[in-house]
Amino acid sequence: MKIAIIASPNIPVPPDQYGGIERIIYMLIQELNKKGHDITLFAHPDSKVDCKLIPYQESKKYTFKDFIKINLLTSKNKKFDLVHTFGRMNNIAFLMPKKTIKIVSYQLPPTVSQVKKAVLLANRNSLYFSACSNYIADQISKFCDITTVYNGVNSDEYQFNPKINDQAPLVFLGRIQCDKGTHLAIEVAKKTKNRLIIAGNIPNEKLHIDYFNSQVKPHLNNQDITYIGPVNNKEKNILLGNAKAFLMPVTWDEPFGIVMTEALACGTPVIGFKRGAIPEVVVDGYNGYVCENVEQMIIAVNHIKKINRENCRKVLEEKFSAQVIADQYERLYKRALKI
Repeated sequence: MKIAIIASPNIPVPPDQYGGIERIIYMLIQELNKKGHDITLFAHPDSKVDCKLIPYQESKKYTFKDFIKINLLTSKNKKFDLVHTFGRMNNIAFLMPKKTIKIVSYQLPPTVSQVKKAVLLANRNSLYFSACSNYIADQISKFCDITTVYNGVNSDEYQFNPKINDQAPLVFLGRIQCDKGTHLAIEVAKKTKNRLIIAGNIPNEKLHIDYFNSQVKPHLNNQDITYIGPVNNKEKNILLGNAKAFLMPVTWDEPFGIVMTEALACGTPVIGFKRGAIPEVVVDGYNGYVCENVEQMIIAVNHIKKINRENCRKVLEEKFSAQVIADQYERLYKRALKI
């Protein structure tokens, strides 16, 4: 198959450090290459991928000129069997009335009105959707053809650690902001008398800086509660692999949460709130615990030894590995192309 993939123009593929979907796109390209597909990527000019790259960028503030530019790029190329966008649905507006097979992947909650409009504009049986979780897919399943394809990681890049000692810390890894629940992770660690290592970036906005200064920083003491800042992939592997559990006390409906699969790849159980896609990743009592509140999370931490770390790696390999994800996208492509 000749496949065009459209990424965000703002972050290179793969990203140097941050960026969730850009890592998924890179992983997908690698796996599709192994399957013999011909891939063209529309992405940031600094992207480094093993396929043809058509560079594009947007203005700091998205304009009509940006809309025209990407659509001229994607629509003038008639050699593709299908066009798969992980970016704006606007990227394929000019292709909507054409027979070209189009796939739109959602990593965040979709706008129902836009989906309805796209389905009306699209050439019959030419437009398909995918979502990173059932939580996202269910929001528009009544209005379009949508398939859930989870995110995940390349399992070869993560070292499975089957055993950790009793003094192993809990870990929080993610953006340091209120809806990620860093302050709740601190509360859980203190009430269970566990060490907590906090890693991740503080978004450069006053709201998040104030949150860190008021809700996180006062608890840091470099002994029980430690903040180590952002971590690269090598550091992340070590951090997660040596953790007692990974805490996911989000206060919003998480669309997926790739970091959960990174923890599972290392054999580390995930303890998260019952929000968004977390119950789709965590099988309660098998590879972690799904909790309703802080009190239940405290109980879960105290029962973490009941989780077999081999179960965590098994779930990753069977459900969230690069090979599984690429196979699922390939099946979607073939169904859309009727081959």
